[in-house]
Amino acid sequence: MSLRRYLRDRRLPAATLAIALAAGVAQLLLWWFGPAPKTSDFVGPPRSSYTLTNARMTEFNATGQPSFRLQAPHLERREGDDSLYLNSPTFQLPARQAGIPDWQGESLYGWVNKDGSLLKLQGPVTMHRPAFGSTPATEMHTSDLSAWPKENRLETAAPARIVQGASTISGVGMRANLTNKHLELLDDVHSTFMPAKPSR
Repeated sequence: MSLRRYLRDRRLPAATLAIALAAGVAQLLLWWFGPAPKTSDFVGPPRSSYTLTNARMTEFNATGQPSFRLQAPHLERREGDDSLYLNSPTFQLPARQAGIPDWQGESLYGWVNKDGSLLKLQGPVTMHRPAFGSTPATEMHTSDLSAWPKENRLETAAPARIVQGASTISGVGMRANLTNKHLELLDDVHSTFMPAKPSR
């Protein structure tokens, strides 16, 4: 039997062997030149997914003060994702100033990132604060709101309407800092301010 005929009859085993050798060399090169495996910053056993009903949670800032409180009839943490998914959440954003009541709010859905620094409120969002001193009660109506509770900041690209007593201001796109009472409406702004009552 000639060498040529011998190789022709064994083409399939030879091709299989060649592919196996090439795969082995490729794997060795990947181990040699590839990036080092990522190290996990989580210490302890792996966290499993879970679902809670009638859940309550409080997030604290760096000084140990509450940065927000959250309640939801349904809270879910999905496997492989450290963020939280919420149905019909209600929440409180502390005023952090003596004598000023907390903001209360609710939305259709919510999402909290892994370290609790970002809260996304999805669907219609309503916030309200009771009257205090000479300041009347305040309501805020918007949707798809992003909140940074540790910084006491809010932002949305959706239409927003703020009602304080008999005064109303509305616009499209809003940024707010609840600590320094800074409110910015970005577009199509309309407002109605009632005159102050004359003192007697």
